[in-house]
Amino acid sequence: MSRARSRFPGMSAGERIYSAVLHRDKRAEQELDPEVRRNLAPNGLRLVAANALQSSGDQIVNASTVLPWLFNALGVPVALTGLLVPIRESLSMLPQAFLTPLIVRVRFRKWVFISGALVQAASAGVIAGTAALGQGLVAGVVILVGLAAFALGRCLCSIASKDVQGRTIPKGERGQINGLATTASGVVAITLGLGIRILGGEDLAAEQLAWLLAAGAALWVLVAAVYVGIREPSEEPVGAGRVEKDVGPGPNWFAETIALLRGDRDFRRFVGVRSLLLVSSLAPPFVVALSIASGAGGLSGLGGFILASGVAALIGGRIFGRWADRSSRNVMTFGAAAASAIIVALVVLVALPVFAGASLAGNLVFVAAYFLLTLTHTGVRVGRKTYVIDMAEGDQRTTYVAVSNTAMGFVLLIVGAISALLATLALQWALLFLAAMGAVGVVASRRLPDVSRR
Repeated sequence: MSRARSRFPGMSAGERIYSAVLHRDKRAEQELDPEVRRNLAPNGLRLVAANALQSSGDQIVNASTVLPWLFNALGVPVALTGLLVPIRESLSMLPQAFLTPLIVRVRFRKWVFISGALVQAASAGVIAGTAALGQGLVAGVVILVGLAAFALGRCLCSIASKDVQGRTIPKGERGQINGLATTASGVVAITLGLGIRILGGEDLAAEQLAWLLAAGAALWVLVAAVYVGIREPSEEPVGAGRVEKDVGPGPNWFAETIALLRGDRDFRRFVGVRSLLLVSSLAPPFVVALSIASGAGGLSGLGGFILASGVAALIGGRIFGRWADRSSRNVMTFGAAAASAIIVALVVLVALPVFAGASLAGNLVFVAAYFLLTLTHTGVRVGRKTYVIDMAEGDQRTTYVAVSNTAMGFVLLIVGAISALLATLALQWALLFLAAMGAVGVVASRRLPDVSRR
């Protein structure tokens, strides 16, 4: 603390900590309203803490890893396992345009986020209780209902969090906050992966997973508690406009969503680019499936893949956070290009006659590919979150976030169905389809305006 005090003389403890963990943009800060500037450091630290806790909770209540293991431990029919990811992803996106007219009428958006966090805490608690007491089909159905409620709570948090961050943090610092949260989630993933490997991997009992999920519920309560202390400006930020009755999608929200996509060229391009960037999010599960089909095991077991994703988040969060503040568009472009190249390289390697998936080298290839894809996805996530926050102000930002996420819910279902269909023919075809999407995304992302503060 004495070193921090000497580096940042005349600052409060909160100011010193905030200046130590982020590279501050003094020019952007001077353009803020005095009230926002006065609360910048405490708000920024609370956002870092809340986002880190939220990302940690996501690692625990994970529809791609932890919940499938839980289903296996409880003897839930395999058919229900295939519903986990679609429910988790689609229900957190699809309702957002519909909910926007309600949310824009809430003066302080932090209360929307807090409500969503508490819904997720309660849902995780239901899932944990079911893990401890349930069994078979009934347990599976209850967990799916709990996961649906969890996704709806996340829907509220997704809309509100970007608006709160846009109101309280200037351009040039938002990406770093997202990056720090991603780094923290990487630490949690590494810890979780090591714990799973030490405790027996797939042999973890349902009771052990129940305790893990209960810890996730507690994290969401902490997220809500931290968010209570955030101070949004008492007046609307400059350029934000007032909350009017007709702001955001209304009763005819679907038609108005289509009208927004048709009429706003830059926003339409962003949604199109974001759709093409699904390459980095949809490819990793196919890499895991390809490793299993190739006979890989041991090093590339579930614990190994979680460790790889954790290391990727730990490394990528800080790097991509700062890069996104300089040019979030370039981060997205790099992510699409890198993900496509990694996929093509993996498919070529696996197709070689000398490749042996069960060998140590084969294991290393799959873990390395998974790690690199997760690393690029970290950049894509940080980049697109920062881009949509920077491209708009006030209630327009809320509408942009909601409409883009709703559109992505539909796109996710379509692209997911196509890639799943191709995977029934061969996993490589699904991967190459996603790589082709990413290649188109590279070209499309270069046409986006650069909205970051250089």
